[in-house]
Amino acid sequence: MNVTIIGASGYSGAELASLIAKHPNFSLAGCFVSEQSLDKGKLLSDLYPEHASLLDTLLLPLNEQAFIDIEANADFVCLCTDHKVSVELAPKFLAMGKKVFDLSGGFRLKNPQDYDSFYGFTHQSLTWLAQAEYGLAEWNAKGISQAQLVAVAGCYPTAALNGLKPLKQADLLADDTIIVNAVSGVTGAGRKANIGTQFCEVSLAPYGLFNHRHTPEISQYLGHSVLFTPHLGNFARGILETIYVKLKPGVSEHQVNEAFQVLADEPLIRLKGNKQMPSIKGVAKQPYVDIGWQVQGEQLIVVVAIDNLLKGAAGQALQCMNIAALLPAELGLKGVS
Repeated sequence: MNVTIIGASGYSGAELASLIAKHPNFSLAGCFVSEQSLDKGKLLSDLYPEHASLLDTLLLPLNEQAFIDIEANADFVCLCTDHKVSVELAPKFLAMGKKVFDLSGGFRLKNPQDYDSFYGFTHQSLTWLAQAEYGLAEWNAKGISQAQLVAVAGCYPTAALNGLKPLKQADLLADDTIIVNAVSGVTGAGRKANIGTQFCEVSLAPYGLFNHRHTPEISQYLGHSVLFTPHLGNFARGILETIYVKLKPGVSEHQVNEAFQVLADEPLIRLKGNKQMPSIKGVAKQPYVDIGWQVQGEQLIVVVAIDNLLKGAAGQALQCMNIAALLPAELGLKGVS
C-alpha cells in the first residue's frame, strides 16, 4: 500500500513517516507540507537528523500538481494537519476514493456543535463527520477495517479510554464523575514556535481547565462523565495519566483485575496491575500503553502511560492502517510493525 503524508514536517508526521519507511508492506509515496511552509523543498532528514538515510525524502508543497500525483499514486492519505485544515482537505481525498486517516481532531466528535464549543470553528463536512470511524485500535477494529475515513484517537483519550473502558464494559463504575489528571511532554503541543513551549518558559502547569477538547472525546467514547485536566510537563515526549474512579458498592479488587483482562491479548497493551505503576520512562519512544491500578474500598486509582507521538499519534495511525489493509496477524494486525 502506498501512503502519502500531509503535514509531514511536524513531530507526528515525521514519526509516522519513519514507521511507514520501515514497514514491510507499506511504501512512503510522498511527504507534503503547505505551500506557505518554510520547510518545503527540504529533506525530512534535514529537519530530523536521527532519520538520516531512512528519510532522505523531499518535502513537497501541497499544490495543484500534488493533488494530481496523490490521486495517481496513493492508496492511503494521512493528515497530520491542524483540525480545521483536515476538515477542508479530507473530503478532497475521499472524493478520489482514497482511505483517509486523520490524526487531527477534525472528525472525532459526533456532535457538530462540539466543534463550535471546543475547537472554535463550525464544522463544514457533516456528512463525513457522521461516517467517520473512531481510530482506537483495541476497541474499534471492525469499524476501522470498513471505514473510508478514520479519525485517529487523540493522545490523551487513548490513554484514558484504554484505562477506563474495561471497567465500563464490566459495569463496575459508579455514576460519579471520573477525574482524569494528565501530563504531557512538549511535543504534544506541536512543532510551531510558541513562547509557552520555549525551553526557558516550560514548567509543569495545567491548561484548558473545564474546556479542553479532549473532554468531550473521552466522555463520548466512554459513555461516562469525566473531568479532564491536562498539564504541560518539562520533558520532550510521553503522557502520564492518574485517573480517580469511584466503583459501585460491593465491587471487589478481583472484579477489577478480571475486567482488565479484556486487554490482556492486545499486543501493545501492558497490564501492570498493582505491582508496578507506569512511568514516562517506561514508554518514551515505545508504542505501548502501560496500565496500573490500585483499589482501596470503593476508590480505584488507574495510572496509564503512553508515548504521545507513537501510541498517541503515529503508531496508532499505523495500527489503524494495518487493520484497514487487512494484513495477516504475523505482520501485526494491530501492532506497529
